[in-house]
Amino acid sequence: MSGISELIDTFATEYGKTPKKLKIIDAFMVYALLTAAAQFAYMMLVGTFPFNSFLAGLLCSLAFFSLTASLRMQSDPANKDFEGLSPERAYADYVLANMVLFLAAWNYIG
Repeated sequence: MSGISELIDTFATEYGKTPKKLKIIDAFMVYALLTAAAQFAYMMLVGTFPFNSFLAGLLCSLAFFSLTASLRMQSDPANKDFEGLSPERAYADYVLANMVLFLAAWNYIG
């Protein structure tokens, strides 16, 4: 049991060093997952009558999570894979990808 508490303490200490901008993006990712979970729970309780709407909402939430994770990777100063990419470019790519995602989801709802 001490191994788990040590792990949690180490995680909290290291996560405390994370820049505030990345913590906000992390909170946004948690929101996207909670939205997908709420939609799935609603589907389990009520049913899937407008199935297109359910699929569009659930897949849009999961794809939004994935795009936000990509933004977090590109915005992290510790990540050297995206060293030449400016934060403005990463954000512009994120906005454009989300516009395409939401347009596709909107069209799929019918």
